[in-house]
Amino acid sequence: MNRIILKSATLAGLSAATLVVAPSCTKDLDRTPTYDLTADAVYKNFAGYQAVAAKAYSGFAVTGPNGADAATGDILGIDQGTSDYIRQFWSAEELTTDEGVIAWNDPGVQDFHNMNWTSNGVLIQGLYSRILYEITVCNGFLAEATDAKLASRGLSGAEQTNVKALRAEVRFLRALAYYHAMDLYGNVPFATETDQIGGTTPPKQIKRADLYAYIESELKAIDTDLVAPAQNQYGRADKAAAWMLLARLYLNAQTYTGTAHYTECATYAKKVIDSNAFGLSAKYTNLFRADNNTKAVDATGKPEIIFPIVFDGKVTQTYGGTTFLTHAAVSGTSDANWNPAKYGINGGWGGIRTTKNLFQQFADTAADSRGKFQAAGQTLEITSQTDFKYGYVPIKFKNVTSTGVAGTDPTFVDTDFPIFRLADAYLMYAEAAVRGGGDTGLALTYVNIVRRRAFNNTAAGNITAAQLTTDFLLSERSRELFWEATRRTDLIRYNRFTTATYLWPWKGGVAAGTSVPDYRNLFPLPSSDLSVNPNLVQNTGY
Repeated sequence: MNRIILKSATLAGLSAATLVVAPSCTKDLDRTPTYDLTADAVYKNFAGYQAVAAKAYSGFAVTGPNGADAATGDILGIDQGTSDYIRQFWSAEELTTDEGVIAWNDPGVQDFHNMNWTSNGVLIQGLYSRILYEITVCNGFLAEATDAKLASRGLSGAEQTNVKALRAEVRFLRALAYYHAMDLYGNVPFATETDQIGGTTPPKQIKRADLYAYIESELKAIDTDLVAPAQNQYGRADKAAAWMLLARLYLNAQTYTGTAHYTECATYAKKVIDSNAFGLSAKYTNLFRADNNTKAVDATGKPEIIFPIVFDGKVTQTYGGTTFLTHAAVSGTSDANWNPAKYGINGGWGGIRTTKNLFQQFADTAADSRGKFQAAGQTLEITSQTDFKYGYVPIKFKNVTSTGVAGTDPTFVDTDFPIFRLADAYLMYAEAAVRGGGDTGLALTYVNIVRRRAFNNTAAGNITAAQLTTDFLLSERSRELFWEATRRTDLIRYNRFTTATYLWPWKGGVAAGTSVPDYRNLFPLPSSDLSVNPNLVQNTGY
């Protein structure tokens, strides 16, 4: 689908790049490029600001001016498809858990599920670099979007107002990237628009709890400047996107700071719900189809997706994102069991499946519309992680529309990736309430709203108040949100990621699953960054 916000992404990839030479970049993952442009040339008019804001958005979706060309990436030293933000973020959140295994043997990829990654891992470094690159793009824009600079460049009053609106959105994008950095890596390098980009002084390290406080303050500060829920252009941030990030921040506050903030989580999840701007998609599957930008809506036309990362088979061509999630979940061998055309693609890559634990979360896969798996030609038990036929494959993302029409390109997928959607607001409120932060009666109502949709808009899946427990909600989050990059964080919150309390096949590299040291609740800072930034201290255990 055509996404207006990303149409200028290629231009932004060229113009913004002069501003994003990060001070702590490494030899292997140097930022690019060396275009001979100055900030005054880039931001000479409103169109320049629009272009760089587009770059800030597209940084979550694509990896450079030409995402299909390994030589033109924003970050060198790593394959562009592999280093895509969503692909790497998804891998860190899903392949490390019971929800994902992968067949390939690329350097570092098996380390995720085996939970034996190191600070030298190229994928650990690639994700870290991608997140910091995104933050630097945002900082570059914000440094040039101050009131004083807008006035000095002769922008009209209306143009200055529009840039100020973009400024709030870019601050949201930076907060989202910093949230991922905090969640995945803990104590990370920290810089804002007031720090010189490309200077000789490397950024200082910020404590995880301090970064939590910074993200919280940023999201609250931009609230008045963001547009009302569901009133912005599709794919752009609004108040509800910031509220969802705050709710998720508060849901995991005890992990990040040692202090629970469930009341605050419930408050912000309910703000999203009470805005009445969103509704559950009439069909669960519509959320993961090529027209989910228009068809993931309720009966009144209200969208369920609150903030997506948008993809377009013609405009945002990348081997990451939903192109990866769609192709990699289809066998590389077309036979009676596998027909790539049903997924709207020209061939499968034979990569990602799930463990039996996810399949067994669904008591009734026939009745629950979310529990759809490709089982024919696959085995439930995973004898080998590196053979695609071992493990059922969730049927989730497809490059076909809600009516079965193939996407615009058989290689590059049109389906958008939902970062935040309404069902998650319902489930976050419910968990926060059960943990003492809200109304458990209302929580039960919210959970049954989600389950009613799952059971084809009937009461067949409704639960009772006695069944509404934290254990139930962890499983329900998996049933509703599997493969949406939330599972690792959820398991850590429940103290089940590293411990023997909960095991899954090949956890810790053992067929039956085993516990691993708790320090693996965080990924290591890349050793290459430690070598060039003396301000950084490695996470415990690495």
